Amino acid sequence: MSDTANDATSKPGGRLAVRKTYKLFIGGAFPRSESGRSYVVNDSKGTFVANASRASRKDARDAVTAARKAQPGWAGRTAYNRGQILYRIAEMLEGRRAQFIDELRTGGLSKTAAAAETDAAIDRWVWYAGWADKLAAVTGSANPVSGPFFNFSTPEPTGVVAVIAPDSPLLGLVSVLAPVIVSGNTCVTVASEPAPLAAITLAEVLATSDLPGGVVNLLTGHRAELAPWLASHMDVNAIDLTGAPADQVTALEEAATGNLKRVLRPAGTDWAAEPGTARMTAFLETKTVWHPVGV
Repeated sequence: MSDTANDATSKPGGRLAVRKTYKLFIGGAFPRSESGRSYVVNDSKGTFVANASRASRKDARDAVTAARKAQPGWAGRTAYNRGQILYRIAEMLEGRRAQFIDELRTGGLSKTAAAAETDAAIDRWVWYAGWADKLAAVTGSANPVSGPFFNFSTPEPTGVVAVIAPDSPLLGLVSVLAPVIVSGNTCVTVASEPAPLAAITLAEVLATSDLPGGVVNLLTGHRAELAPWLASHMDVNAIDLTGAPADQVTALEEAATGNLKRVLRPAGTDWAAEPGTARMTAFLETKTVWHPVGV
């Protein structure tokens, strides 16, 4: 270790600081990347903070497999129970509020701004938790038909959703993650590349909450490397390109046509604004059922 590295990681009394190595979150566990790669995460001043795992194509495939395995069970839970679990995530995030504030401050936010973003992220989990058992009532319908039949349209989850998260490390991440899972989808999320620490700390919250393993899978690494494999993966049903590199978006949309993925490509999102229902309904399918009257 160089003298410069010793100076950067030393503590009073000559101790070396124990720097955290951030790992991936796949299937409810925290594996290192199968490639053994990692990359350096610096703070806003360019000072070394930690190493984060650099996920590979194999890690992305493993994450999709975990998400697919978890999806039927998660979709099969009652909407009320999913809402309870999302609310529990908010409770646990509240309990680690100070840690999230500190991590956001390493990204250059002031203490006040970091606290405001953390509080907004907690509130957003609560907001989506409240929607869990109301979404079907708002998006479903009983349709008038000419004949002795009942005709109902009800929303169902799309399945496995890949999410390329924005560089808003906590509020933006929660704003793209919560609407995917609230309706019964599972997801594979690629965290912010320059600021992944809050995402993996959020994964620690998810791992110790009531959320079943595999419902949320978080990858850190190079978005330009991971996004094409998720866009072309035949077992991914939809993809959110919010944080995808601008010069790659068109190619990712073309890759997604292989299995007719739903593609969400919003632009200019204000993460502090009221989220609305668009992100929830973007990853829903509508099932229409006919039933004879009196049978």
